[in-house]
Amino acid sequence: MKRAALYVRVSTVDQHPETQLHDLRQFAAQRGLQIVQEYVDHGFCGARARRPALDRMMEDARRHRFDVLLVWSCDRLARSTKHLVQTLDELSGFGIQFLSQREAIDTEGPLGRAIIVIVSAMAELERCIIIERLRAGMRRARLEGRQIGRARLDVNREQVVHDRRSGMSLTHVAKKHGISRASVCRITKQSALTPASLPCGEQLSVRAE
Repeated sequence: MKRAALYVRVSTVDQHPETQLHDLRQFAAQRGLQIVQEYVDHGFCGARARRPALDRMMEDARRHRFDVLLVWSCDRLARSTKHLVQTLDELSGFGIQFLSQREAIDTEGPLGRAIIVIVSAMAELERCIIIERLRAGMRRARLEGRQIGRARLDVNREQVVHDRRSGMSLTHVAKKHGISRASVCRITKQSALTPASLPCGEQLSVRAE
């Protein structure tokens, strides 16, 4: 029975890698593969070539600790064609078979490798188009005079700092000025307020209370 490794990636911490893992575990069982390791990069963009779990996976591939690598889709492994091809070249050199569940791609044959390059190129093109649309929208918004990014807080910053100096808690200051506790911390830090000038037990952390 071939030894299989699963690699999954999600771009934000709000996403759940368990969805991909569940599908891949079933996929491995259908193929008669024994899962020996699962690698998860949680909150990492696919454009980054260096990721903690990916680096560990490639190191284990060099040591031949598994025979097959399973991914949910090609863009989970890499978002650029260049990076994907380089990774596949390395895996092939280590004698590792690559399987992508969503695209039904198997690199054991030359056709599978050709298809995977085409799929990766299309995914990279789609990403570039999305980025360009976002930039165009931001340019149009600036020309129209609209706010880009977080709006500046409409608050008396000196009074916020004064209230914190006087011993008022984070929660009370935040409620008084209608802002978040994190904003209170940010304003006090920007005012160069040192922790020593705060009342005992009222440091600048949002967990002060």
